[in-house]
Amino acid sequence: MGYENLKFPEGSLFLVTGSAGFIGSNLVEAILKLGYKVRGLDNLSTGKKANVEEFLGNANYEFIEGDIRNFETCLKACDGVDFVLNQAAWGSVPRSITMPLLYEEINVKGTLNMMEAARQSGVKKFVYASSSSVYGDEPNLPKKEGREGNVLSPYSLTKKVNEEYGRLYANLYGLDTYGLRYFNVFGRRQNPNGAYAAVIPKFISQLINGEQPTINGDGKQSRDFTYIDNVIEANLKACNASHEAAGQAYNIAFGGREFLIDIYTQLAYALGKDIPPIFGPDRAGDIKHSNADISKAKKLLGYDPYWSFEKGIEAAIEWYSENLKSKEESKQV
Repeated sequence: MGYENLKFPEGSLFLVTGSAGFIGSNLVEAILKLGYKVRGLDNLSTGKKANVEEFLGNANYEFIEGDIRNFETCLKACDGVDFVLNQAAWGSVPRSITMPLLYEEINVKGTLNMMEAARQSGVKKFVYASSSSVYGDEPNLPKKEGREGNVLSPYSLTKKVNEEYGRLYANLYGLDTYGLRYFNVFGRRQNPNGAYAAVIPKFISQLINGEQPTINGDGKQSRDFTYIDNVIEANLKACNASHEAAGQAYNIAFGGREFLIDIYTQLAYALGKDIPPIFGPDRAGDIKHSNADISKAKKLLGYDPYWSFEKGIEAAIEWYSENLKSKEESKQV
């Protein structure tokens, strides 16, 4: 379903930065299942060791606790690596508005450290996480590469700068870089807790616990919610992409559009809960609507997402229901 039959040279070594995070840990798991070697790098500032503990006994997996803000750490992590999947970054638009200096340091300087370390180490492909937030205030749907507006937050700006460095490193130094503009990724291992938790796991967690969730705004904002396995496919297919496709950014989504209030209603029904949401103020820096044109990724990366929103949300509900219940039950033992 998307990436299970992909082949890479025997003995290939992948570096996944942010490997203890939501997307990173899922990439580690997928690559190990394909039979290739993985080195993980994470400073555990937002990632959790629990996300990768199950891989520590695997002979093909190595974990480095370190920070992409340290260039020597980046060089060490890139030593002997064929493919870099750079997921290390701080997310959240609202948090970036309160902490712009830290976002510059981690998301811009850290990513540049990784690109330079990859260049010096002879890495074949450098795939990095960008974001749909780079479209900013551009109102047209669907969102299409090359038609961007003014960014609305420091987080969005850091991703835009990442893409410019990716373009330069491909054009000036010949490093094959591929920017993946993720559209509202969701799925297993996504953290449901905290003020800046993603909306789907937070809703599921709160509903399971009988809490009343808050929807920012009127609930009529729409997003192209993208299941995690589509993102894994995009990362791995970028590692097989042509040199001609390098130095560019690509929309990574399913190409659908879901309204927040509809998602909440669907989750409440699936979980057997009758809890009306609270409607709060709009979040600063948020865009109202998001929907991706994925034709460029299909054409140049061979991206062909299998997981629709409906399939993905069913899998996510099942995973969170099992894992959140098991945690609650473990507290009672």
